[in-house]
Amino acid sequence: MITVDGLGYEYEDVPGAGPALLFLHEGLGSVGLWRGFPQRIAEATGRRTVAYSRLGHGFSDLPPEKRTPTFMHTEAATVVPALIAALDLGDPILVGHSDGGSIALLAAAALPVSGLVVLAPHVLVEPAALQAIRAAREAFDTGDLARRMARHHRDAEVTFRNWNDVWLDPAFRTWDLRPELTGITCPVLGIQGDADPYGTAVHVEAVRDAARGPVDLLHLHGGHAPHLERPAVVDAVVAAWVGER
Repeated sequence: MITVDGLGYEYEDVPGAGPALLFLHEGLGSVGLWRGFPQRIAEATGRRTVAYSRLGHGFSDLPPEKRTPTFMHTEAATVVPALIAALDLGDPILVGHSDGGSIALLAAAALPVSGLVVLAPHVLVEPAALQAIRAAREAFDTGDLARRMARHHRDAEVTFRNWNDVWLDPAFRTWDLRPELTGITCPVLGIQGDADPYGTAVHVEAVRDAARGPVDLLHLHGGHAPHLERPAVVDAVVAAWVGER
């Protein structure tokens, strides 16, 4: 655990050399739910890799208040730079998945970083994604999602509601990161599955079109978690890309 502004964050730190990697998990994720991806990239590259759980995720402290539609901006502007400083990560490569990818995009637009890897990030709200998020609510309320999440989070109810309620908040419909992507000047690798229920290629293509640094895109057959569904391909591509930075 590491304390930032009086609150405890769960993290995992694999030693290594060269620019460190900081991993930012998806909307219902945590350190453990990366399921070994940071460790595999550390082994393949020899780089230091750090993954942390946001407040209310994994075994980090619970957030002091309910999240609002600005939570990803707040995380990028406050927690990410504080952790980079506290853990002495220098100018890291940010690796973000889903909501973590969105946070990584925002952080990279404002902070000195060496690179950015985003897997299935969000830059706007698509109607089809909201259908998938409503289906997740049904699975939590009436299915076994709550039970399965309880194995990985200190308080599954808090974890789920702080993700699901924000995405289904009417005020979130106009959420759009595209104007801020022009602040990204570092190299970017974007990875997107073609059968992702939470987003289409519009997100990584928006990064390609707006970012001012070089952007490489990898389109894969698969869903929302390419690092879990296509680990051999994703590990190899990410490790090779990181090795060039």
